[in-house]
Amino acid sequence: MGKLVSTVFVTLDGVYQAPGGPEEDTRGGFEHGGWSFPYADDDFGKFVEESFGRVGAFLLGRRTYDIFASYWPKMTDPADPVAGKLNTLPKYVASTTLTDPEWSGTTVLGGDLAEEVTALKERTDGELQVHGSGALVGSLIDLGLLDTLHLLTFPVALGSGLRLFREGAVPTAFRHAGGRITGKGVSIQTYEREGRPSYGSFALPEDA
Repeated sequence: MGKLVSTVFVTLDGVYQAPGGPEEDTRGGFEHGGWSFPYADDDFGKFVEESFGRVGAFLLGRRTYDIFASYWPKMTDPADPVAGKLNTLPKYVASTTLTDPEWSGTTVLGGDLAEEVTALKERTDGELQVHGSGALVGSLIDLGLLDTLHLLTFPVALGSGLRLFREGAVPTAFRHAGGRITGKGVSIQTYEREGRPSYGSFALPEDA
């Protein structure tokens, strides 16, 4: 059974929207698209290459799928560690509106998300990876389906944009499983989902 693994880029104030380019996702009048670009370096590239070396299949939200489908099929170098995997491995997109995907190897998941993703995990050899797809990741966490979260925090705050952990998300505890800092200051941290949070108090005990 494969693990469901998510990699998400966020700012210091938790924004995941449009890290890759100005026109990637302008919902809500977002004007900061492309904010991750200045922080790319060899350390960042090494993490990406390591991650794609473990993938067995991809699970994407509709918006991220459309962005990827407009770009990666044009990258035809089979030695490219990202394009080679994205163009040849199975891709699943969670959508109730996509009916005729043109990107080879794509299957649309339009039914019950929990049932379909659970079945995907059981038959995937290697990691079932989610890249970007912030809204989908939030749903997968709420459903208790996400196993591992690679959270890449970039040293920039934007003040607006879609947040990964939105108001009303299901309270969830994670265990830190390792991390590193890139030369340009991106914090790459890995967390394993543990379940619901536990609580306590630092209050002094009442006098006997």
